[in-house]
Amino acid sequence: MELIDQHTKKIMEGCKERARDEGLSFEDESLEYIVTNKDLLELTPKVMIPTLYDFWVHDVEVLKEKGKYELYPSNPYETVINTRPAISFYNDNNPDWLNVMIFYHVIAHIDFFQNNIFFENTWDDDFNAQALSDKRCIAGLRAEKGRWVDYVLEFARGIDNLVGYHETLSLCNRPSTTPHETKLNFYFDVFLQTHKGFKTNEYIHEIERYNASIRTYGELGENIFFADTHKKYPEFESVFSKRSKAKPLEKADLLAFILEHSDFLKKEENQWMKSVLEIVRKTSIFFQPQIRTKIMNEGWASYWHETLFLKDDRIKGHEVDFARVNAGVTAMPRVGFNPYALGMRLFYNLEEKAERGKLAFEFDLVQDEKTRRDFDHKTGEGRAFIFNVRENYSDSMFINSFIDQDFMNRYKLFVTGKRLNSSKTVWEYFVQSRKAEDYRKMITESLYHPPKIEIETESLKGGLLHLKHHFEGKPLKDDFIPNTLLGIEFLWGKPVQLETMELVFTSPAEEIDPTFSYFSRPVEEKAKPKKEWQKVLYTMEKKKISKKTL
Repeated sequence: MELIDQHTKKIMEGCKERARDEGLSFEDESLEYIVTNKDLLELTPKVMIPTLYDFWVHDVEVLKEKGKYELYPSNPYETVINTRPAISFYNDNNPDWLNVMIFYHVIAHIDFFQNNIFFENTWDDDFNAQALSDKRCIAGLRAEKGRWVDYVLEFARGIDNLVGYHETLSLCNRPSTTPHETKLNFYFDVFLQTHKGFKTNEYIHEIERYNASIRTYGELGENIFFADTHKKYPEFESVFSKRSKAKPLEKADLLAFILEHSDFLKKEENQWMKSVLEIVRKTSIFFQPQIRTKIMNEGWASYWHETLFLKDDRIKGHEVDFARVNAGVTAMPRVGFNPYALGMRLFYNLEEKAERGKLAFEFDLVQDEKTRRDFDHKTGEGRAFIFNVRENYSDSMFINSFIDQDFMNRYKLFVTGKRLNSSKTVWEYFVQSRKAEDYRKMITESLYHPPKIEIETESLKGGLLHLKHHFEGKPLKDDFIPNTLLGIEFLWGKPVQLETMELVFTSPAEEIDPTFSYFSRPVEEKAKPKKEWQKVLYTMEKKKISKKTL
């Protein structure tokens, strides 16, 4: 692995200038490395962070990737990591024209990292340096504690998808807390709703009273608002004072909660485990925005590498080569979907719709197909709109807001089904639906959506850690439950319970006729299994798991 030469760096800097001219925004500094395919195979399990801590799972993944490469050799074009400065890696056999295209793709990724609000908690971080510090910490602990470090790592990584990413993100835009700001939050969020039981119209009236005070008295408005509040509710100061002194258990994410409240980890001989848990939690939070913006991020980069390279005079003589490479990246498959292709087409579609005024309510009222197709108000807002989307949306918002029936019809998209042809003993794919809502559902189901696990703090008096899964129609993977609860019990130091839902299949006995084969019966005569969701409670105590139906 080595830095790119000066000739290639000059190409990169030229691409940056053209990208800025088109409106992309990113920091000046960046690092570009030339790597071999072997380097990339070893970096992939570490999510391309060369300084990430070592873990045995990474080694297993390297072996798997090497096996795949021997069977299906390929050349990844690039990869880029979100750190300060941004670091990107390129194959050592790329010609200059291909590097131009790839540099535009990478620059768009960097623009996305540094401007999308879901990455806001990473904007000021040199994660590459932090990861190096973490790696040294883990290595030092391994030398002292041996295999126990890997046990703790594995237990922590079993629940690192439950980190409080949105809570962390919300702190970025929260102003520095002053006593009045804390008091204000308590007044509206707790006092009025819990202590006074305000109805909606009364609550809105209080908000209007606060806003009027701020408009009239400016900086003194909040003090005057609370002076009037004291006259109306003299008990408020007393309630708030008691609340401020009491420090209730926070319903933080599971890793943070264990770090804060585990008596087992508070023991002097176990303090080192906290460092491992902090590293795992911090790393998981850092990668959360990338998982949640895969379609947008790749679509944005694909949109710009195509837009910018087609305008670049360095494409001359390589039009066919570019078309071949670009099609391999952005082609729409007939079965499933390609995040690069889907995201890119959504950005193109949005730019055109905003440019022609098709995002207005007036357009939604148009029913005639020809009128909808010819609708054009020439607003000139297309490019500005997609920059706004790039800044404020995640994949879930992007998909559910902008995939409509017009988009489906324009790109001839559909949802495929799969069935077994018993006569030919082959699987057949068929068009199941061409409706936008079905396509959105298919994409949404593929998005990252970790389970919501709440900690029932009321049950902690006896030392038991009770976890409640908020069921959203998808069960937990029951194969993973025993080992995960075993890890949580170890870190917590006391028994752990998990309340969740499981799907149970039942077949009434009267529907089953044992006198002849099920497969020889007509479809309408076959016994149809019934499904029902049941609430179950798993308990892990002294490394033994039990389950009961609630």
